[in-house]
Amino acid sequence: MNFKLVSSFKPTGDQPQAIKGLIGGLKDNLKNQVLIGVTGSGKTFTMANVIKETGLPTLVISHNKTLAGQLYQEFRDFFPENAVSYFVSYYDYYQPEAYIPTTDTYIEKEAQINELIDKLRLQSTTNILTRADVVVVASVSCIYNIGSPKEYGKSILELVVGNPVDPKSIFRRLVELQYERSEFDFKRGTFRVRGDRIDIYPAYEDNGYRIILKNGEVGKIEKFEPVSGKIISIKDAARLIIYPAKHYMMDRKVFQSAEVQIRDDLKKESEALKKQGKLLEAERLIRRVNYDLEMIKEIGYVTGIENYSRYFDGRGIGDPPYTLLDYFKEAYGTDWLLILDESHMTVPQLRGMYNGDFSRKKTLIDFGFRLKAAYDNRPLKFEEFYPSASKIIYVSATPDEWEIKRSKVVEQLIRPTGIIDPEVIIKPAEGEVQDLIKEIEIRAQKNQKVLVTTLTKKTAEDLTGYLKERKIRASYLHSDIQTLERSDILDNLRKGEFDVLIGVNLLREGLDLPEVSLVAILDADQEGFLRSYTSLIQTMGRAARNITGQVIVYADRITRSIKLAVDEIERRRKYQAEYNKKHRITPKTIVKPVREKIVGREDTPMIFDQKVDDYFLENIKSDGLTPFDKKKVIKKLELEMKRQAEDLNFELAIKIREKIKEIKN
Repeated sequence: MNFKLVSSFKPTGDQPQAIKGLIGGLKDNLKNQVLIGVTGSGKTFTMANVIKETGLPTLVISHNKTLAGQLYQEFRDFFPENAVSYFVSYYDYYQPEAYIPTTDTYIEKEAQINELIDKLRLQSTTNILTRADVVVVASVSCIYNIGSPKEYGKSILELVVGNPVDPKSIFRRLVELQYERSEFDFKRGTFRVRGDRIDIYPAYEDNGYRIILKNGEVGKIEKFEPVSGKIISIKDAARLIIYPAKHYMMDRKVFQSAEVQIRDDLKKESEALKKQGKLLEAERLIRRVNYDLEMIKEIGYVTGIENYSRYFDGRGIGDPPYTLLDYFKEAYGTDWLLILDESHMTVPQLRGMYNGDFSRKKTLIDFGFRLKAAYDNRPLKFEEFYPSASKIIYVSATPDEWEIKRSKVVEQLIRPTGIIDPEVIIKPAEGEVQDLIKEIEIRAQKNQKVLVTTLTKKTAEDLTGYLKERKIRASYLHSDIQTLERSDILDNLRKGEFDVLIGVNLLREGLDLPEVSLVAILDADQEGFLRSYTSLIQTMGRAARNITGQVIVYADRITRSIKLAVDEIERRRKYQAEYNKKHRITPKTIVKPVREKIVGREDTPMIFDQKVDDYFLENIKSDGLTPFDKKKVIKKLELEMKRQAEDLNFELAIKIREKIKEIKN
């Protein structure tokens, strides 16, 4: 099935050549390609066109699940008739199982599942195994173990109109597929029985299915809306396939042989702990594993079942786990596309996930909370991840050398607004503050704004105080400042309440400030993360919203990062300028309205009438609420938590959840 791209825009600027270049690389079976695209050049639209033209099922991975959510929404709008889904493993809130030896604190695994995200996650794998027009947007957690795609794919309930069937066999199979029988609370992952009909609500869909039995046969299959009960017509009403309600599936015959091996390993590892004098740890391990095995035997599932996955999957010690990438390989072989968004951040994050997981698991195993098999419930190592895809496109404004040196490079440097990258001026670091003051005064007279980046939070605060003493209106911004207050500071800068904003790593704040005409980088020759080539390019880009944008780099020596960044900005300036001249484009500063404050700053807010945000949460004092008000607040917060999760605002959803726990306690 072909991808149908829906958009009111057509490829413009250098998008057509970027699309053509990437498609050419895919046709030539190149494994690695890089799309270098400046902010505002329409990289996502370009990738959507590549997917449309090639027809390749696609996995898009982002280093941040909020960014992944935004990408999912964009691709969903581009391909409304195709199977676009969103895959993150850890829902609204996730606390991994852990043990802290210094305080003898065991932290149980805790996950708050959001129905929408759970549906999209299961929908992803179901779509992959049943369709060809698939785009899955995922966070880096997609390289964690989710069980074998073969087991998931063959664990189905198939019903055909006219076939003889025993109702009890349907119930039994649904339970094996991890569906719960619920006569009153009909929700995703449940089924109910009403006389000669069985209603099933698949965990990966928005609608339910009704199986009407007649004379020992499947008489009719209907699709309906779970809330209203309205029947929805479907083309293929003679056949229905129900996939599992959970990713990790395990055949009971496999469990019988696996149990023998688990108990054998339990005996060996508990004896080893006893020989080390760890009697408590040995007893703890015996109780834990026996409990888990009994639960799996009775209901086919237990929290933490993935820690035994090696036994059920038939993998050897140290073998890579089954991940979302294995679903793509199972369904499409090598004929699919992997896109790594913001690759300069995503690739390093993919590299680092294994080590962090190993360290946490080692502590659990050493203290008798898990068998050593838990090591194999892990994320992929990068050397396992990289060979998984035969076609990879790295997308970034600042790709690292690792991507570039092994890839065909395609560039997309044209902005539709015609704005040219800022001019870069290098000045000596000696006397940088006095020179900066002069530059600020020039901009302030024109009602233009200035961003200044320092190396430490303390320097940012001290410089702000110094400028204020000299009657310069300044403020600082860094990670210690609450989210809502950061937003207000940015709005106040745009409104003209001050002229200079000073921070440490401003590029992390996602600043989009058209009024900024100057970015000053202090101590630019102090090579490191904050003054790397990538960081310098990203920071310089903060001045690319204004046609008079400039960057001043204060440095006593030209580091390799500075030279590379300045050369790259100059190259992009010439490229855009030539394009503007050829097409007679006059650059225009971006016009962006200043939004109003989200909430007021009353000392005693009327909490029931306010929007839930950081400020709202900070001002709820549980000891000042009556029992009745506590119930009202908790109800409001629970509803808002679900709404924020549905809108993919996971960070705020987590904060709301923590406030609910605080009030309840």
